[in-house]
Amino acid sequence: MNDKTYVDDSVVNGKHILDVTCSNRSMWFDKECPIALYCDKRKCVETVVFANGSKHQDCVVNPDVVCDFTNLPFKDNTFELVTFDPPHALNISQDSWTCKRYGSLHDDWKEVLKAGVSECLRVLKPYGTLIFKWSDVHISTNEVIEAIGVSPLFGHRSGKKMNTHWMAFMKV
Repeated sequence: MNDKTYVDDSVVNGKHILDVTCSNRSMWFDKECPIALYCDKRKCVETVVFANGSKHQDCVVNPDVVCDFTNLPFKDNTFELVTFDPPHALNISQDSWTCKRYGSLHDDWKEVLKAGVSECLRVLKPYGTLIFKWSDVHISTNEVIEAIGVSPLFGHRSGKKMNTHWMAFMKV
């Protein structure tokens, strides 16, 4: 018996893309893409004052659906495209700007990322695509691929230090 609670179908109607960790939607060119559904585990507007006190920045996280990427409230085979940009930093302060904006991983990161990828693949339609973004500052990309247990079809390194990896997976 499936005791999972799903969002109402009207929330998903017309949405073909799911962003499971939208944060402030920084990777989106169109931050209000009409065919995308934006999710995050928190909804907040927070002003962060930097240590020197000289400036501040608002951190806005405003998802359409508040949920955890390890337990998505959507039916199987719902979306054609899923984007997954999980937290990359390991055990950082909850008060840090990075944590407030993007979140943090902890010692259970392998299980968390594996569960997240599993959920992303579950909600993808057959032959749907998962775009996975990873920055290997604290944890190497190879360690992440080994932990999630699924190999990407292809990928690309980007960024000034070439430590951000964009990977594509397909639900086959």
